Amino acid sequence: MSTIRIEKASRWYGNVVAVNDVTMTIGPGVTGLLGPNGAGKSTLIHMMGGFLPPSSGGVTLDGDRIWRNQDVYRRIGLVPERESAYDFLTGRQFTLANAKLHKLPDPKAAAERALATVEMTEAADRAIGTYSKGMRQRMKMASALVHDPEVLLLDEPFNGMDPRQRMQLIELINRMGAAGRTVLFSSHILEEVEQVAAHIEVMVAGRHAASGDFREIRRLMTDRPHRFVIRSADDRRLASALIAHDSVGAVEMGRHGGGPALHVQANDFGTFIAAAPQIARKNDIRLWEVLPADESLESVFAYLVTS
Repeated sequence: MSTIRIEKASRWYGNVVAVNDVTMTIGPGVTGLLGPNGAGKSTLIHMMGGFLPPSSGGVTLDGDRIWRNQDVYRRIGLVPERESAYDFLTGRQFTLANAKLHKLPDPKAAAERALATVEMTEAADRAIGTYSKGMRQRMKMASALVHDPEVLLLDEPFNGMDPRQRMQLIELINRMGAAGRTVLFSSHILEEVEQVAAHIEVMVAGRHAASGDFREIRRLMTDRPHRFVIRSADDRRLASALIAHDSVGAVEMGRHGGGPALHVQANDFGTFIAAAPQIARKNDIRLWEVLPADESLESVFAYLVTS
């Protein structure tokens, strides 16, 4: 069982700060690294994998510095977001090459085990250039698993996968976490993290925004004030009816999409969603459209940072 420790780590490129003074601990089991695009997730993972040094601070595995430490690299498997395979090689050749680079005692057997683990044995003799995006993801996974690492770092691993491939990967990640491996995977999609990780770390604009049990953080996301845009047959009467309901904090007359609309702040997401159509029906007002106005991950995480 291994633990990655990030201590006051920052990484910048010229005047651009990608990761800013981050401290977190990634222990055995499955941890989700969640955040909107551009939050610094990939940079953080590359520092954990030894591909980038921190500009300040430190990143260690069980107390050993990761950057430029060959012994530590042998204990880490990395699946990067970007493609990193040679299209002219077959999947088997690519996985075998990685096994040989790790100087494994039986590279051929290790490659076959890794291919079987990700269910790519049947397609292993095809050129990687003929693979779909999902197959390429699984082949990258095989190359990361070939040396049986204690730590597995997955950067947006579900990109391009069809539903069946996603379920297979989710099952594999859960098995590895249950076996005591340290698995970290990043995503900007809340539902992907929810299916795999109980513990999450949240990044926003290069900073560490939240850490802990997924259910607790998800509750904060659900309980925060929500904004909606509503178009109806009679916005003025609907506004009067909505503002009287306990789940509504504020209602403003405005415009949306070139036409009149209500801008509603709901204090209780679930209660408002259930009450809005009932209120409209009771007052004989037809609803044309009910749209969430602030459901982007950026707005959700901004709320976490300021709450």
